[in-house]
Amino acid sequence: MMNSSGRGRRAGNPDTRTQILDVARRRFLQGGYQAVTLRSVASEAGVDVALISYYFGSKKGLFGAALTLSANPAETLARTAEGDPATFPQRALRDLLALWEDPESGAPLRALIVSATRDQAIAGLVKEMLEREMIDKIAARLGGADARRRAGAFCAQIAGLIVTRCILRLEPVASMAPDEIIRIYGPPLRLALRESSRHQPRTT
Repeated sequence: MMNSSGRGRRAGNPDTRTQILDVARRRFLQGGYQAVTLRSVASEAGVDVALISYYFGSKKGLFGAALTLSANPAETLARTAEGDPATFPQRALRDLLALWEDPESGAPLRALIVSATRDQAIAGLVKEMLEREMIDKIAARLGGADARRRAGAFCAQIAGLIVTRCILRLEPVASMAPDEIIRIYGPPLRLALRESSRHQPRTT
């Protein structure tokens, strides 16, 4: 079937979606997150790039689907960051806990982390995606001195908590109610995002 541009690209169907995911998964694992573009995947899969956007929405969405994630933490955090900056740490923690603890989205995420501990290619891909789509994006929203360092500290705290609670299942953290987790960990997360006083202008 010809598309409106006359280039003869395949239209959308289940087989086409599978073909796109096969190409994307191979390209992500071989070239890394940054090197992959929607256009390059579309070209190899023989589809229009608009079809990839239709199926997966964004590069983050394609990445999550290629690694069989029903939901991508980077996309969740991006939506959370659109709200009030003052309550971002609490909302981010609540939304990410909900994502990891939901049976449908949590199981693939846990499987991905286990795979990353065993396969350096997957570990490198996850690392690159998290740096670019979480740490860099949070840093851009923060601005100011040491924004990337602060964003990295924020993400490291959440990652440690997620591993402790959802993968290692260490007590008492594993059994805490989400509200209790947020009450305890909200303040240090806010502190991680706060610009250091040594970078703040002095007042006279």
